[in-house]
Amino acid sequence: MPQTALPRQVRVPIRRRFGQHFLVDEAVVDRIFQALAIRRDDRVLEIGPGTGVLTERLCAATDRVAAIEIDRDLAAALQARLGAEVICADALATDLAATTNRLAPCRVVGNLPYNVASALLARLSPLASVRDIHVMLQAEVAARLAAQPGTKAYGRLSVLVQHHCDVQVLFAVGAASFVPAPKVGSAFVRLAQKPSAPYPAGALRRVLAAAFSARRKTVANALRSLAPDWRELGIDPQRRADGLHPGEFVAIARQLVPGPAAGAAEHVAGGHGGTARRKQTRHGADGKERQASCADSKSA
Repeated sequence: MPQTALPRQVRVPIRRRFGQHFLVDEAVVDRIFQALAIRRDDRVLEIGPGTGVLTERLCAATDRVAAIEIDRDLAAALQARLGAEVICADALATDLAATTNRLAPCRVVGNLPYNVASALLARLSPLASVRDIHVMLQAEVAARLAAQPGTKAYGRLSVLVQHHCDVQVLFAVGAASFVPAPKVGSAFVRLAQKPSAPYPAGALRRVLAAAFSARRKTVANALRSLAPDWRELGIDPQRRADGLHPGEFVAIARQLVPGPAAGAAEHVAGGHGGTARRKQTRHGADGKERQASCADSKSA
């Protein structure tokens, strides 16, 4: 039976505005840690350390761990208990490119709130400083990440992430493994970086928005306003958006913005993410980092 309470050393309230759901099942933590296969020379960035059930193991396995935690009390508790550096901040308002560059080659792990998971993964996956990403997600988001062309779940997020990463859903995690129990199922996912050429990010976003907002139409109709040269692309314009592979969408975007400068300038989307606060539904593993400054923790 999974543990059904928070660790004794954790003495902080559960904050509903962050949608916190802490992983308490040690068997699941074991599976996560085995999947990570951390080596002593690994450099790890953990997003959403929470109560630190995974953070503690990461710290024991490698000396280079960094964490981003939005809850100032949790961040302070981790820092005091593990001597860890924890960045008290909203991950979406953090310069992820700079943070991962400091830890390059960086391994990212953690739990991602449902309503910010897509934005975070879209920013993390293109970063050359990131070696791989292991995250706990809502099962629905995991399915979208791994979806193949021609399936209902295949969409913008599938294309954006799969252009840069090979996606593998490792295992499902039930609601009973968390406190409080979420109303949805979760899954632990691996995103392994693969070689990918730069592309014009703004153009690709426009292509995907147009294509998947009319996914039942042929791409000839859906992308009529963008006027791509289908013959030059070698793409049958009578196909539908959900049948095109990520590389084909990237080729369309490159054609719309010719020249090497356009692709190189927009390729990395992992910089500063703004300051907007969002309610977070956290239902994954706990995370951590190594030096923490809790200055930006007012929201907790």
